[in-house]
Amino acid sequence: MAHSATAGTAPGIPLRFAVEAMAKALFAAFIFFACFAFSDTSPYDAVAIPTIVLWLCLGVRLHRGAVPLVALLLLYLAAIVCALLPYLNEEFPVTWTIQLIYLVITCIFFAVFFADDTHARMELALKAYTASCVFSAALGIVGYLQWLGIEDLFYKYDRASGTFQDPNVFGSFLTLGALYLMHGLLTGSSRRPLVSLAGLLIIVAGIFLSFSRGSWGGSAVAVLLMVGSVYAGSTSVRLRRRIVLLTLATLVLGTVAVIGLLSVDHVHKMFETRAALTQDYDQGETGRFGNQIRGLAMLLERPFGMGPMHWRLVFGLEPHNSYIGSFANGGWLGGAVFIGLVLTTGFVGFRLLVRPSPFRAHAQIVWPALLMFFLQAFQIDIEKWRHVYMMLGMVWALEAARLRVGRPHRRALETRSRAGHPSPRASGSPVGGSHPEAVT
Repeated sequence: MAHSATAGTAPGIPLRFAVEAMAKALFAAFIFFACFAFSDTSPYDAVAIPTIVLWLCLGVRLHRGAVPLVALLLLYLAAIVCALLPYLNEEFPVTWTIQLIYLVITCIFFAVFFADDTHARMELALKAYTASCVFSAALGIVGYLQWLGIEDLFYKYDRASGTFQDPNVFGSFLTLGALYLMHGLLTGSSRRPLVSLAGLLIIVAGIFLSFSRGSWGGSAVAVLLMVGSVYAGSTSVRLRRRIVLLTLATLVLGTVAVIGLLSVDHVHKMFETRAALTQDYDQGETGRFGNQIRGLAMLLERPFGMGPMHWRLVFGLEPHNSYIGSFANGGWLGGAVFIGLVLTTGFVGFRLLVRPSPFRAHAQIVWPALLMFFLQAFQIDIEKWRHVYMMLGMVWALEAARLRVGRPHRRALETRSRAGHPSPRASGSPVGGSHPEAVT
């Protein structure tokens, strides 16, 4: 009987491994396809549903550390749906709301998925995302240089756009990949530094040729925060020296590369145009800023907002400010919840950078990139950007994982203290398995 039981269960073990391997490959494809944004639908969306369903079947859990994120997202959706009710007969606002619900579902999935087996899953996702960045940036460069004769596909408004409709989204999308490669080079954790350096140069060139002011400024802030957090979190004099030297070398090489690009006449002209603080469409009563001022006065009189996507019907343009847009789309409640989500995520993100944990290295990569999008939200609409929801889920998953592995360690120290034993000096939170803080 024992022999037959063993024989009966043995085939199930490799089957489980095969299913998990397939699920990981599907997830990697899911992340990679995030760069395909030629239209409102993408291979990313086609792969999303089977990926989420398969991993739900394999088993994922919502940990308490991610519950605030889920609560805020659901409250935000409730505000949007309430604001939609008077306009259920209009196709576009209904479609927009359904798409938003789908993106929130992906965000919650990311929050529960990365909270377990965190290091391996984060590495898989960041590698796939970085490969996606290199791929899209390379096409953007090729399109900008007009090498293929189909430059309209990867080149729009005299700017590189890669696999995106909008050069601004393209430039910002690349930042997380750049941070991942830079972090590996700075800390010496990159296994193939020359390959990482080549990929980084391609991505940086893509960001520059997007001529997106938001991407330039946001990427600079993200890099400074990432480098600063790595330097501050290191106790090794050698590593700190390495960080300083590599940062200075990067600044010198970057300056030389920019000067070289600016020597090309049409690059120089576009840089002068895009480097201005404001553009023609920003100014005037009917410009972006004028619309925002008039719209804010209108929103003060409308507790339920204008309704999803009705700002454009009033002003003929999007608000180009996600904070104002949240009030317009979801009323006072939607705007307040959106701001609350940004502030609480900011608190969690900076706490991940400050407190030692096994997950701080990944937080040093992901949180600066997400912070960049929160800053860009003041001058562009980010609420439909797929990769923002991925990073939002990642940050909260890192926090959930940090809390999960920290509780048993603290309990052990408290037990030792009550028993009269000296507490060993903690060098970081131990990696734990399943714990009772999981919410079923």
